[in-house]
Amino acid sequence: MSITKNLNYLYNKISKDIKVVAVSKTKPNQDILEAYNFGHKCFGENKVQELTEKFNSLPKDIEWHFIGHLQRNKVKYIIKFINLIHSVDSYKLLNEINKRAEHEKRIVNCLIQVKIASEENKYGFDINEIDNVINFSKNLNHINIKGFMGMSTLTDNKNIIINEFSKLQNLFESYKSNKLNILSMGMSNDYNLAIEKGSNMIRLGSIIFGKRNYL
Repeated sequence: MSITKNLNYLYNKISKDIKVVAVSKTKPNQDILEAYNFGHKCFGENKVQELTEKFNSLPKDIEWHFIGHLQRNKVKYIIKFINLIHSVDSYKLLNEINKRAEHEKRIVNCLIQVKIASEENKYGFDINEIDNVINFSKNLNHINIKGFMGMSTLTDNKNIIINEFSKLQNLFESYKSNKLNILSMGMSNDYNLAIEKGSNMIRLGSIIFGKRNYL
């Protein structure tokens, strides 16, 4: 199936209330343009250099999301154009984003990454820290906390995934407001379970673009 057919299938299957972030990491501009010409304008990248190169060479009305682990010394390269940072996982990163956004005279939308998986290599704040993180961010005038992001454990055990998504759903519901209204969870392998647990933003890569070819 082509990228266009894959998107058409998803658009017909998924509620219009759920935002699809097309994860275009490692994919060439040609693939992104195929999705763009279909009408899809929201793309996610996890490497700063790749993201900046694509931003510079692709249409400027694309809505770029940063979805990977973001190093503080790389914030300055994306701060001028990024629409949403999904992966805010430390106080130091919050401060850096705020400082760079202030310099650019803009307010940057961010999601707090919450560690819901048992895997040690997953980033994010502990769920018990979120009160402090929210209060801390209230003093940062150039950051707009829009919600939460979480990644489930990489497993075939659906019960584990459902339990992890449920934790984040409960947290989201306790903070949900007109301003804090995004719950980003679910990828190509588990997005259906995420939607069942209230996700309104899903990050889909291989189901749109096909398998990735890593060097």
